[in-house]
Amino acid sequence: MDLAFTKEERTFREEVRQFLRETVPGEMRRKLVEGTQLSKDEMVAWWRILNKKGWCVNQWPKEYGGTGWTSVQQYIFKEELQMYPAPVPLAFGVAMVGPVIYTFGNEAQRKHYLPRIANMDDWWCQGFSEPEAGSDLASLKTKAERKGDKYVINGQKTWTTLAQYADMIFCLCRTDPAAKKQSGISFILVDMKSKGITVRPIQTIDGGYEINEVFFDEVEVPVQNLVGEENNGWHYAKFLLGQERTGIARVGVSKERIRRIKEVGSKFESSGRPIIEDPVFREKLTSCEIELKALELTQLRVIADENKHSSGMPNPASSVLKIKGSEIQQTTTELLLQVIGPLAAAYGGNIDSSNEAMNWIAQIAPSYFNNRKVSIYGGSNEIQRNIISKAVLGL
Repeated sequence: MDLAFTKEERTFREEVRQFLRETVPGEMRRKLVEGTQLSKDEMVAWWRILNKKGWCVNQWPKEYGGTGWTSVQQYIFKEELQMYPAPVPLAFGVAMVGPVIYTFGNEAQRKHYLPRIANMDDWWCQGFSEPEAGSDLASLKTKAERKGDKYVINGQKTWTTLAQYADMIFCLCRTDPAAKKQSGISFILVDMKSKGITVRPIQTIDGGYEINEVFFDEVEVPVQNLVGEENNGWHYAKFLLGQERTGIARVGVSKERIRRIKEVGSKFESSGRPIIEDPVFREKLTSCEIELKALELTQLRVIADENKHSSGMPNPASSVLKIKGSEIQQTTTELLLQVIGPLAAAYGGNIDSSNEAMNWIAQIAPSYFNNRKVSIYGGSNEIQRNIISKAVLGL
């Protein structure tokens, strides 16, 4: 198997880089480099620039607004966004519910929702996890009871990322309490403005508010918002999670962090010399780089093998990408924290916003803490090892 990029693919990479140089607002890039959170309006404005170019939903089939790019081109595009950096299109809409709708939804759902996802007219969030149903997602208790032409939903979702911005939420709900837990679940689209929905923010360890609890109290949803067949939502959820776990690899993000580690490691000193010259630190960094290269090659192999998994079921190798990708992201944040040493104490303190150097330094500790979650969400790494054991190794 030849995993080298072709001349055409290298040309395409340069086209993407040129587009980013010309169109990403300078203030947006500065914030991303520093690790500062963008506003909703900033992100939506950028994604609409991508959509105008025809690149926001590049991985979708052409009949639904996609580009017709090869899977390698899609990979290159996402990697360049992550390394520049520029915001990757909102995964909940573009990479998760969008593919579920065009694969399993009906024609009316495709016509209504897909253009709105592409242009960010709807901000989507994910209603899967519950207080007692995280990695054991099939234990979820949120119920959707059919009453005539409506479902009435009662229950609670938690860890709902960016629900404070969301217009829509895609939910897994129990529609047949008598069935075994995987068989009685349905996939339902819910308007976040519906009466009976309450969003309560949860403060994370880095001091942010990106996740939320979402409560459903007698929320009425039209039956036409059911995707696919009733009680078959577990099948659609597995398909969606395969998309999510592949995306969690984030090779481009880790490449950019390693570049930053080398840059700042040559400026910050330990025991009177640049920390990049410390042999123990260099060993850690080199080991991380080797792991990242192996991850990149594995992701390219998964891409090359994708045609074997085009029937609506995820490639179980996505669990490998999720495990290693999350571990490497955590390692890179640890290395950055080690580089800046005592300056991490600025975390939570008063930062001089006019000092750009201190602005990005102040984000390193919060990034380290926030990235502890990466090995948990999308299905914990322990669960991913179980999937590999069963689906890949046949144990």
